[in-house]
Amino acid sequence: MWTLRRASLRLRSQGLNAGAIRASCANLVPTTCVENEGEGGIHQSRNISYGRFLPADVLCSTDLSSLNFAVGWRGLSSQADASSTKEDDGELEGGSNDESDADLSDGDEEGEKLNDALELSDDETDPTKKQSPGRYTQSELFKEIVKAPGLSVDSALNKWVEQGKELGRKEVLLAVRNLRKRKMYGRAFQLFQWLESNKKLEFTERDYVSKLDLIAKLRGLQKAEKYIESVPESFRGELLYRTLLANCVAQNNMMETERIFNKMKDLDLPLTTFTCNQLLLLYKKLDKKKIADVLLLMEKENVKPCIFTYRILLDTKGHANDIAGMEQVLETMKAEGIEPDIQIQTLLARHYTSAGLNEKAETVLKEIEGENLKENRWVCATLIRLYANLGKADEVERIWKVCESKPRVDDCLAAVEAWGKLKKIEEAEAIFERASKKWKLNANNYSVLLMIYANNKMLKKGKDLVKRMTDNGFEIGPLTWNALVRLYIQAGEVEKADSILQKAIQRYKMQPMFSTYMAILGQYAKRGDVHNSEKIFHAMRKSGYTSRISQFEALIQAYINAKVPAYGIRERMKADNLFPNKSVASQLVLVDAFKKNALSDLLD
Repeated sequence: MWTLRRASLRLRSQGLNAGAIRASCANLVPTTCVENEGEGGIHQSRNISYGRFLPADVLCSTDLSSLNFAVGWRGLSSQADASSTKEDDGELEGGSNDESDADLSDGDEEGEKLNDALELSDDETDPTKKQSPGRYTQSELFKEIVKAPGLSVDSALNKWVEQGKELGRKEVLLAVRNLRKRKMYGRAFQLFQWLESNKKLEFTERDYVSKLDLIAKLRGLQKAEKYIESVPESFRGELLYRTLLANCVAQNNMMETERIFNKMKDLDLPLTTFTCNQLLLLYKKLDKKKIADVLLLMEKENVKPCIFTYRILLDTKGHANDIAGMEQVLETMKAEGIEPDIQIQTLLARHYTSAGLNEKAETVLKEIEGENLKENRWVCATLIRLYANLGKADEVERIWKVCESKPRVDDCLAAVEAWGKLKKIEEAEAIFERASKKWKLNANNYSVLLMIYANNKMLKKGKDLVKRMTDNGFEIGPLTWNALVRLYIQAGEVEKADSILQKAIQRYKMQPMFSTYMAILGQYAKRGDVHNSEKIFHAMRKSGYTSRISQFEALIQAYINAKVPAYGIRERMKADNLFPNKSVASQLVLVDAFKKNALSDLLD
């Protein structure tokens, strides 16, 4: 197993050229959110003696001499900006039509939202245990809470008790799960507040953990950490702190993540696989060269990787286009007795497709399909999407026919997405209309079709669909904003896209997707619009997206296209603990030339 750590050698000399990172929703359900992450740097390799872990060269770009990570259960340090803590007491939900209720597909970065699954059972916090593909059963208590106006959950609960209805732990936990699934965190928090103040539930460790998680999501990391002081000392254990740590990771806050990690060490809390996976997730996005040190720490502390650990490592290798290294990680995982699950198979198929290894991708798809697809119908949606990635319209049609007579919502959405990707818009629309007549679709579901219109520059149809969403009373969120922004960008209306995003942020007080900002920043950069490029760059920082080389890469391009010098850009990168990779270094050479021209103009 520990040969994994030796994975840190090969890419050190190559640098990471990461492609699109896909983020996934809670409970390890894939999603269509896409985040561009081209943050690879170039690091010189060293000769390091590793003991046993992966036959050399299987992981990521790492120069251990450059790390601030103190190996051994000692500590972490980083100069990353900590501005992502939010102080928002608002209720981050959209009612019964909240976007978070979607059952979307695509993607493999389950752990980005693993902290959303910090509910009240071991199964939900253990990424090695399979989640049911179906939805949670809706509780009656949940339905009553949803019916209540946003800040009147107390009255609904009081009425529930007055009617003599059961309010046992089982009913409460089911209601909390339902609320969390739909990201109705404000209502879930009100439920906990009411239970605690009315002494209707004797709080256990996991109840405190769940409340802490809600505070972190609604009111920010500082208030969540402050809440720990009010928790009985007997419950201030590893589970509570790792929940806070996971929320730091979810907010991409490296400084706070490392500070909480160090605090856990100071408290002599045990180091777990969950905690290490959170660090891997963070460094996968923000500082890949530190991944090897996390693995070294795991080896020293005898923390065994789980299947989720391997998913992170496989995805890191895949995005670096190191297919041989990815396959070595896979073999090591199998040697440890862990067989690939459907998430890993999906991940492999996507990376093989991206690398142009279509035969290998199809082999994996056959493994997913199994001997009898009719008995294995729950994989249809996954297969439909993956065959569309390969451009196999005939295979998409074959799989769709298997489930067409009695499809699930996700089967239909997968088919809509697939036909859109294959430029068969009419087929996509027909299946969408069929689904909308059979089920009450939500804003996320509509966003699938909206994104198709955006990708095909169909502005009028996109506007009509948005009007339909408005008429249906949808409260839209980041996925829909992303589709809207791209719709207007593809129509050449970047200012309109920018305006829509700013209005959405002001109204809903939610964080837009990274790729939404980058789409607008990329357009302004292409125009050489330095003023608006800087505006979006700083908006991203204010929203919590910091310390990414891809943001600087787009910003510098704006200066290049404007033919003006980017004074102080190196110092700004250094302040964010970032250093130019090969691509950015070449950009800096170009933009530096404008300094000479500017000086020449003054002398002339």
